[in-house]
Amino acid sequence: MAAEPLPRPADPTIGQVFQAFLAEQRARLKPATLAKYETVISLLENHLDSYAHEGLSKGERPLFERHSNAEGEQHRQFCQLFGPDKVPDNLGSFFGYFLPNKVIGGPGLTRAAGTVVKKLMPWLAARGFITAAAAREGAERASSAGRLLPRAEKAAMALYGSIRRLPVHPNDLPDEDWIEFDHHRIARIEPGRLGLHVYDEGGEQVEVGPISAPRQATELLVQGWEVGCSLARIDGQWQIVELGNVHP
Repeated sequence: MAAEPLPRPADPTIGQVFQAFLAEQRARLKPATLAKYETVISLLENHLDSYAHEGLSKGERPLFERHSNAEGEQHRQFCQLFGPDKVPDNLGSFFGYFLPNKVIGGPGLTRAAGTVVKKLMPWLAARGFITAAAAREGAERASSAGRLLPRAEKAAMALYGSIRRLPVHPNDLPDEDWIEFDHHRIARIEPGRLGLHVYDEGGEQVEVGPISAPRQATELLVQGWEVGCSLARIDGQWQIVELGNVHP
């Protein structure tokens, strides 16, 4: 029985379509704005090349594996193999994981990412690359991220400012006054104080707090968001002593 042939690369590919999108923007945008578009599209392409293969179907995976493992002219990355219909399904991880954790750009970049992707989605739909429903969902996700991610970054900056003023080193604390780094969900917010859900030794979720936090941070944070942090109890008061990112 003859082996089933591998699927062929898409025509056009994501990379080709992204370049066509940027080419149109060059005709209408000022250089400074165009530079933001180019940065965001480059980041989105990098995200897809790095992570989008995880969502491939069983039938699509052999094509990716053959070319990603090849050398020389046969080597291809994700965006050189698959079409733009793959873009909407990967926007959640782009905004929810890649931008907050892998990119250091500040609120300006995250706002720009929301703007550019919100523009990209209807552009793809108008040319038949994705459905109108996928374009609406993707644009809504981009719009939400463009609002919330800069707010989360500002909150993280405010929290980080308080960490540098702690009077003791975490390693000097007893075990019962220390909670290891994890992504802890915000259970409660009061002016200048937080409550975070953490897991105890038995795997049960409990609320720890009140946790001292700058008032500026608590004005920005939202119940249900996650804070990547370690916690310590100092002089009877829980505080954040190591900080990663804040996730909407």
